[in-house]
Amino acid sequence: MSSFLKIAIRNLLKGPSTDPYPFGETFVPKGLRGKVKYNAKACVACRMCEHVCAGGAIQIREVADKSGLEFILWHNTCAFCGLCEHYCPTKAIRLTEDYHTAHRQEDKYRYVEKGFIKYVNCARCATPMVPIALELLNVAYDQVNEDIEKLRHLCPKCRQERAL
Repeated sequence: MSSFLKIAIRNLLKGPSTDPYPFGETFVPKGLRGKVKYNAKACVACRMCEHVCAGGAIQIREVADKSGLEFILWHNTCAFCGLCEHYCPTKAIRLTEDYHTAHRQEDKYRYVEKGFIKYVNCARCATPMVPIALELLNVAYDQVNEDIEKLRHLCPKCRQERAL
């Protein structure tokens, strides 16, 4: 019995041997796949993230007034697998090292990452279209010159006509 008391007192004096979380900072391993952050300016609405999402947490849909597309990611459905980040051609989606995902039950429908991709009009025919992100042009071309920059503002049909 006395050896147990010695160990108990020694451990009380020594302090906790685990991380102080949630009362203090804790160690976060490099490369931890945490909450998703979305950059609407870099998104080209290719919907690859929606297609590869293992948990079905990503939805991209047109808004009611047809002014653009809404990106919705449900954090409580996300499996943090990283497929969306890996397959995004413009890196508009990235997983942060923020692992704080606890939330109250009544907040589950507000625990989302949202973004809005506003349609722009084609410079030639005024057809509404998803803007082409500069990040995509940097992936596709070694150098973005003035001619390529003009292509950003044309819809697919007008780009094809211009190429002929």
